[in-house]
Amino acid sequence: MKNVKIPTSDSWHDALIESLKNPERAAGYIEAILEEKQPEPELLHSALKDVINARMSSNNLSEEAKNCYQRLDKILLETQSTEIYTLAELLYAFGHRIALVAKD
Repeated sequence: MKNVKIPTSDSWHDALIESLKNPERAAGYIEAILEEKQPEPELLHSALKDVINARMSSNNLSEEAKNCYQRLDKILLETQSTEIYTLAELLYAFGHRIALVAKD
């Protein structure tokens, strides 16, 4: 049997950031986080940070998006995302769910 070497230079997180450069994958990633039934307080904050890092690493983040993220980041840290998860829970109780789609 041939020995196969697995690359060790890339971490799992690096691969995640690389995959999140794809707008559809980024939307699906955030959507999955919003569908969590009992989310950890840091989960949404961490997911948005991952998407921001992916966009920044590909030089695909406007100043407007950076400013909006900074404001939202502060809110999420203060409230532990409770408002957003409560909205998602209410919509689910109504028979709906939050769906994210790539703009283009």
